[in-house]
Amino acid sequence: MYSRSKETSRRDFLRGGAATALASTAILRSWAAGPETSVPVRGMAQGVLSLDSGWLFGGRLKTGQLEPDFDDSSFQTVTLPHTVAGLSWRNWDPAQWQDVWIYRRHFDIPPLFRGLRLFLRFDRIMAAAKPVLNGHALPQHMGGFLPFEHEITGLVREPGNVLAVAVDARWLNVPPSGSPKGPADIDYLLPGGIIGHVAICAVPRVFIADVFAKPVNVLKPDERRLDVSCSINSAANLPLSAIIEAKLLDQGRTIAMVRHPVMLHKQDEEIAFSMAGFGEVKLWDVDSPHLYELDVTLHCGGQRLHSCRTRLGFREARFEVNGFFLNGRRLHIFGLNRHELFPYMGFAMPDRVQRRDAEILRRDFNCNMVRCSHYPQSEAFLDSCDELGLMVWEEVPGWWYVGDERWQKLLVRDVQATVRRDRNRPSVIIWGVRVNESMNHPELYAQTRAAAKALDDSRPTSGTMTPWSRKNWQEEWHQDVFAYDDYHSAQDGSVGIDPPLPGVPYLVTETVGQCNYGGEGMTRRYRRTGDVREQELQAIYHAQAHDRAAAYPRCAGALAWCAFDYASLLNDYNGVKCPGITDVFRIPKLGSSFYLAQVAPAIRPVIQPNFYWDFGPETPNGPGEHVAIFSNCDRLELFVDGVQHTTLFSDRTGFPNLRYPPFFADLTFAGHTPRELRIEGFVKERRVLTRSFSSDRAADRLLIQADELNLRADGIDATRVSVQVADRFGALRACAKGTVMLHIDGPGTLIGPSAHDLAETGGGVAVWIRTVAGRSGRIVVKAEQSQMPPARLTITAG
Repeated sequence: MYSRSKETSRRDFLRGGAATALASTAILRSWAAGPETSVPVRGMAQGVLSLDSGWLFGGRLKTGQLEPDFDDSSFQTVTLPHTVAGLSWRNWDPAQWQDVWIYRRHFDIPPLFRGLRLFLRFDRIMAAAKPVLNGHALPQHMGGFLPFEHEITGLVREPGNVLAVAVDARWLNVPPSGSPKGPADIDYLLPGGIIGHVAICAVPRVFIADVFAKPVNVLKPDERRLDVSCSINSAANLPLSAIIEAKLLDQGRTIAMVRHPVMLHKQDEEIAFSMAGFGEVKLWDVDSPHLYELDVTLHCGGQRLHSCRTRLGFREARFEVNGFFLNGRRLHIFGLNRHELFPYMGFAMPDRVQRRDAEILRRDFNCNMVRCSHYPQSEAFLDSCDELGLMVWEEVPGWWYVGDERWQKLLVRDVQATVRRDRNRPSVIIWGVRVNESMNHPELYAQTRAAAKALDDSRPTSGTMTPWSRKNWQEEWHQDVFAYDDYHSAQDGSVGIDPPLPGVPYLVTETVGQCNYGGEGMTRRYRRTGDVREQELQAIYHAQAHDRAAAYPRCAGALAWCAFDYASLLNDYNGVKCPGITDVFRIPKLGSSFYLAQVAPAIRPVIQPNFYWDFGPETPNGPGEHVAIFSNCDRLELFVDGVQHTTLFSDRTGFPNLRYPPFFADLTFAGHTPRELRIEGFVKERRVLTRSFSSDRAADRLLIQADELNLRADGIDATRVSVQVADRFGALRACAKGTVMLHIDGPGTLIGPSAHDLAETGGGVAVWIRTVAGRSGRIVVKAEQSQMPPARLTITAG
């Protein structure tokens, strides 16, 4: 499929509105139209016409709206990605989107595309799509998380093309949906829309449709090689003599090259060859994620026809019975699960916002791995994982439910599409080919495993197991890594982690979540407006889970549940599932304090209290006894109103397997209310960090921050802007109340409402600011609350 070609970078491929990105400055000579011409005379051409802007959205589909001459002048102009429903940050109702919707796009084909083959590519549409181009119906695509495309070479006209897309967002018989019980039967909601990019790709009559570059013997310099397989698609007369030239590039410098003569006999030809002799390479690692590029070019008749460029990394990732090994060294996996759902937009956030989640996981929470639960996630997010050194568990769409034969065939298809899309990514170290927490289906999962292995035999397969599916695992489990979702209490009511099963590589893929340790069920809800003591438990539970998983030398590690709150109808609170260590706005909860501290102090010293310094109704006598402070320091000195209160050392007895265990303090103050807490952190004998906290609400202020202050003025780019009530030192005041009003001035639009009730969100909220196409300048965002001075920031669109 052409969608995997990387002539331009992924970002260049998808940006630019109606602009084209050509691989050559001009087409030297077009293809002859007649069938008598078997090869092009000369030239190389590839172009990309982004269709992300200028869409017309007409709401629910009505008769005649797929016809090219339909009057769509009353439709709403939207940009992609886009969701069909107007969403809040909570209380989503599937009835908002469960219908068939109409999108239309008018476009002209650039003159330089004449004589070339044209492919219409959809990145992701939730949950099914029926495209119609100039009145010609294209095949319907079922399924929402993976790309699909159609060749449209003979269907376009000059000028005045009309693309109409009927988007079916109902509860369809496709993974992950289809259960007769409806949307409440899976643990995440599926708001519909065109939730990814759309583009028209122009290529020669013979082109490179796909490249898979598989590093082999990475740790043996004398045997190291790159096994390359290329898919060549031809609409020319055959047979055809050609040459494939492959260059391995390190930051633009060629370090290896091979030329491979081929004879093309079929319309779809698979060509395989190897590259070697490039000596030492820089390995892709979690701390140094070095990336190379492979440039593969097709030559015919002495002319360069088409090129395909893809990124790759040299690394060896092995799950063994005695743990996980990256590049020959044992590495304990430390990570979280991630849902991709966002407030206001569902899955339909632009690339920068998707990439930011990877940055939070890797740079803020110090994870070395993320599980993409429970579906293939955006390519922008995975691009960022490649670049940041964040390892990835890639997973098929699903949650518990396995449908009929037709449903299962689509699941196998999704495995194939997932592997094809992401098998060049060094960050992806395992394929999840079983539906999350489903019962054993040996025949089906033999098919999904075989489908993954046929396309990529370099990675292990797995799928999450539960107490119900592991009862007969010896007979019905046939994967490479045993992955277990472990939710049970130890005898003392703390987090329990089972020892690894004998004889198999073992990974904990879920733990903590909303599990009611010491009780029953998944009843805990970690809301910032909920019980403070329950909020404090979350970080302790996560610390216990990772500590106890690390106690087993044979356990590869743990991926806890989960990073971000998300929309769900199971064990939810007002439509939001609350197991995340951040809320839906990506504002950290107390539960994140453990993760924030798991970094070397030489990189970033951290002092993160697992409590609020507040003396309100919830904690009138202060934080209390035996409250945790997470830090990577050796020693903490605590001062209350300027007077030394105590000296603390980390609890290595209670958490012997953590790199940076918590500190515990008694901060009960009956009879008086201290104003200020100061914590000084020392590494060896050097003070490396001081943090202060104030209980004086009279000095509280609004704190406004943006993830990015410079955006592209393309009408698509966006960034998160958070507003929090903070004490005079910048610490979140979770008990803050009142209404925050947001005002925006300049070439930007607000994704989210302008008014926010802080009592409902726990003192903090976020919106996203999107640019306006073609309008550059300063976007000023102002936040107001009646009891505090206003706060503002400036974002530049250019």
